[in-house]
Amino acid sequence: MNTPPNHIVIVGGGTAGWMAANLMSHQWAKFNCTITLIESQAIGSVGVGEGTTPFFQGFFDRLGIQESEWMQAANATYKCGIRFPDWVSNVNKTSYFHPFYSHIDTPQVPLFFANANFRREGMEVDAHPDDFFVTAKLADQCRSPIAKSDSLQRLDYGYHFDAGLLGEFLKKKGIQRGVRHIDDKVSDVRLDANGDISSVIAVNAGELTADLFVDCSGFKGLLIQQALGEEMVSYQSQLFNNSAVAIPTAIDCSKGLPSETVSKALSNGWVWHIPLANRFGNGYVYSADYLSPEEAELELRQHLGSKADGVKALHLNWTPGRITHHWKNNCIAIGLSQGFLEPLEAPMLNIIQRSIENFVELYEKSGFTREYQQEFNQDINSLIDGTRDYLQAHYKLNSREDSQYWKDCRSNINQSKELKAILDGWLSNTNFDQVLRDNIHNQVYFKTSWYCILAGMDHFEEVNKPAVRAAKRNHHRAKEASLAKAERFVEHKEQLKIIYNC
Repeated sequence: MNTPPNHIVIVGGGTAGWMAANLMSHQWAKFNCTITLIESQAIGSVGVGEGTTPFFQGFFDRLGIQESEWMQAANATYKCGIRFPDWVSNVNKTSYFHPFYSHIDTPQVPLFFANANFRREGMEVDAHPDDFFVTAKLADQCRSPIAKSDSLQRLDYGYHFDAGLLGEFLKKKGIQRGVRHIDDKVSDVRLDANGDISSVIAVNAGELTADLFVDCSGFKGLLIQQALGEEMVSYQSQLFNNSAVAIPTAIDCSKGLPSETVSKALSNGWVWHIPLANRFGNGYVYSADYLSPEEAELELRQHLGSKADGVKALHLNWTPGRITHHWKNNCIAIGLSQGFLEPLEAPMLNIIQRSIENFVELYEKSGFTREYQQEFNQDINSLIDGTRDYLQAHYKLNSREDSQYWKDCRSNINQSKELKAILDGWLSNTNFDQVLRDNIHNQVYFKTSWYCILAGMDHFEEVNKPAVRAAKRNHHRAKEASLAKAERFVEHKEQLKIIYNC
């Protein structure tokens, strides 16, 4: 194994910076690798969101941090999946649930695939995903993904959390692990004759040298973009949304606590509802080309009702896209400095985690080797581009007619050849599984996710054949099995009482 750098300087804190600091210090502690993180409390950080995919379970498992410890610190709750109300219209079911697939679903999932393919052939069968996955039923019943008995296999699940509090928790853990922390502002970046970063200059701490620099400076990309000249590739033509307004509201803990993210379509975008232990996180994601910040805030307040009265709104904006070289010279970009798509499906933390883990693995193989830098950049670009395609699919598949925004999203011809092949392949007579194999590589969203979104958003041709008996039997068996299995899991509110010792 190649030994790690002697000294690493991470510029920027927040969730991305402290995730990088903790993973690198954990992986390379035995080599006496010095890690310095410099951040300015005066600048602060932009939270990357309050929801995760199941991959986040592995982050804390790898660090040896108990779930109950970090969840308490970040007001975290469990997440069984994401519900999407009102993205489609003129169908019997205007909402679908994107589940987190686990081994417990194995008997039902082939039945779902079979029904979806029956429906693709024009048969009148129930191919909506909600009755085929246990996590969908857990969310329906406000249950946690934690089983009542240890004999059941652990489910894959995500979390909801306060991004600011999680950053503070990771900061505390990082410092305990020996990460040197400097509260200061970087005023200059110096390059050597080879184009590598030789040092960063802090206002008070002066010059900081290192072998490796990690850019966690957020949208401004202080190192990777400003110093090394890496340009952002815009995805604005594929993902229209570039703005959000967020307003937290109180949560009624006397009722059942949801274990799902809700991503509900509004007139010109969608609004998230995320349950934390102490509040709801709410935000309206939209395109500034169709809606002004004032209009968006007004619509969000009307949607939330009196709960939002007197609560200050936070406005955010971004340009969707990514850089091309996430690992360039002796610098690696992590977090918003490497790009941002949008909050839908909560992809950013997974991109951060995968970027750090892949970098550590490849660096241990090679050090600063051009071949492995190229491999890393290709892998991360495939990950981000595959995520972009899955996000755009939501907008392409919408059937709303209430605004020009939704019509333009649906008719948008700016899409990757992979996404076009997937959407067209679903409606064709071809083997759709082969279409997926040909068009998804190194991505988060595999077969189950694609079947769920396409069937859940009713992307089918008109019915022209009667139902087959096998399809009715498939649906009945899967629904009964999912409901029965869901009964074996603890109510979300009760499980959080265990986590929070109350």
